[in-house]
Amino acid sequence: MSNYFISVKELPSSEQPRERLRDFGPQALSDAEILAILLRVGVQGMNVIQLAQLLLREHGGWHGLQKIEFSDLCRVRGMGEAKAAHIKAALEIGRRLLLAAPNQPLQITSPADVVGLLQVEMSHLDKEHLRVVILNTKNHVLKIENVTIGSLNSASVRIAEVFREPIKLNAAAIIVVHNHPSGDPTPSPDDILVTKQLIQAGQLLDIDVLDHLVIGQARWVSMRERRLAWL
Repeated sequence: MSNYFISVKELPSSEQPRERLRDFGPQALSDAEILAILLRVGVQGMNVIQLAQLLLREHGGWHGLQKIEFSDLCRVRGMGEAKAAHIKAALEIGRRLLLAAPNQPLQITSPADVVGLLQVEMSHLDKEHLRVVILNTKNHVLKIENVTIGSLNSASVRIAEVFREPIKLNAAAIIVVHNHPSGDPTPSPDDILVTKQLIQAGQLLDIDVLDHLVIGQARWVSMRERRLAWL
């Protein structure tokens, strides 16, 4: 017996995502219904809501869809460039809104919060970039500062440059982030050495270095979680 299939158009209007958004507002929709609006159509044997549910389940929700590479998303059954572009664009709008909302400062509670802000952009850079996420006493983001471009080593990273903007903003803490264009986020010996120097400088300046994240292709490493520079 074949699976019973009902297209979204066959559902009562009160159960169709676009109509529910129109009548009750976007806050009334589930994650799958919101994603279904972006996808527009399903695939053979699976309506668009079922496709959305499958994507969210298999890729770890919105964070997973944000982290997956565009080319990999295009290859998922039922996707393609148009649908993948709609998803990536919508997620980027959400990321930019978080950064642009002055009355609702973004609070960092885990390394994944920082990765969600920066991975999509930094994973595609062809040179190493070092950025500093500057935080206040409540771990609200004050600013994200681009410090250096080029290979990360103890000679190229000037400690004073890393802390210049945090000092201006009277920051309580920073999170250092850099990318590996090779795609492998494994920290190098230079990464570890630079991090130790930053931690020591932060202690003198009373600015806590909370973490150093290395971003690769669809993967990332928290050096603090791996205790690579922290005792």
